Amino acid sequence: MKDDHRSHPFRDSTQDAQAVRRIPDTPQTRAPAYRLAFTDTDFLTREELRPVRLQLELLKPQMMLDEAGITSTVVLFGGARIPDPARKDKARTPALADLSRYYDEARRFAHAVTLRSMAGGGHADVIVTGGGPGVMEAGNRGAAEAGGRSIGLNIVLPHEQAPNAYVTPEFSFNFHYFAIRKMHFLMRASAVCVFPGGFGTLDEMFESLTLIQTGRMKPIPFLLFGRQFWETIINWQALAEAGTIAAADLALFRFVETAEEALAAIDGWPDAA
Repeated sequence: MKDDHRSHPFRDSTQDAQAVRRIPDTPQTRAPAYRLAFTDTDFLTREELRPVRLQLELLKPQMMLDEAGITSTVVLFGGARIPDPARKDKARTPALADLSRYYDEARRFAHAVTLRSMAGGGHADVIVTGGGPGVMEAGNRGAAEAGGRSIGLNIVLPHEQAPNAYVTPEFSFNFHYFAIRKMHFLMRASAVCVFPGGFGTLDEMFESLTLIQTGRMKPIPFLLFGRQFWETIINWQALAEAGTIAAADLALFRFVETAEEALAAIDGWPDAA
C-alpha cells in the first residue's frame, strides 16, 4: 500500500512524512497549516473533505483485496443477535433461542464453501460477513475452522461493534459510510446468503435484490435461509399480487434450510450470464 519510490524519480509520501518528524520545533512547524495534508487528521475530517473520505474508504479495501488476489466472495448477511446454540440460554427472547440453529447452518455453510475455495487456491468464493457477532461470527468461524481466510466488513456504530475473533486479521476492515460498506459486500459477490435478522439484514437484503431486479447487478444465487421466518415477516406473494413487484421477481431468490441445500442451490443455479 505504500508508495514505491523505485517507480518514479520523486521522494515518496512516506519519506516526507518521516522527514517532517525530524524538523526543528518552532511556532511555525507546530502550526496546523504546516502539517502535510495527507497526515493532517483535522483537515481530512472536515466537512468539505467528505468526497475524499468516500473515495479512500472505497479504495483501501479494494486495493488490499486486489493485492491479496481475492477474485470473488460469498456474502453472508444475518442477525447480530442470533446466538451460538451453546449460548442460546442467554438469548433475549425464546424466538432468538430457536433461531440459533441458523448460527450452526451459517457456520457449516461457511466451512463447506471455504473448503471448496481452498481446493481451488483460496482466491475465489471467500466468505465475507459484516464482521460482528451472531450470524456474522458464525460465518467467519466456519471459514476459520476450515483453515481458510474470510473477510469482515465492520462499521463504526454508537453501540458495540467490534470484529469477531474469527475474521482474518488482514481482511478485517472498518467503515464509516454504510453506502461504501454495502458496495464492498457486492462488488465481488458470486452468491448472497441471507439468514434471519433485523433492520440491518432487511436493508442489505432488499438493496441487493433491488440491484438485481433493476439490472444494476447481474443475477447471482440469492438464498434465504429459513422459509418460515421469511414468509412470516414478509408476504412475498402479496407484493406480486398487488403488482408492486413482478411475479418473475419471486424467482430472484430461493428458500433453503440447511448448508447442504444451499450448496446444491448454488451448484444448480441457472447460468446468469
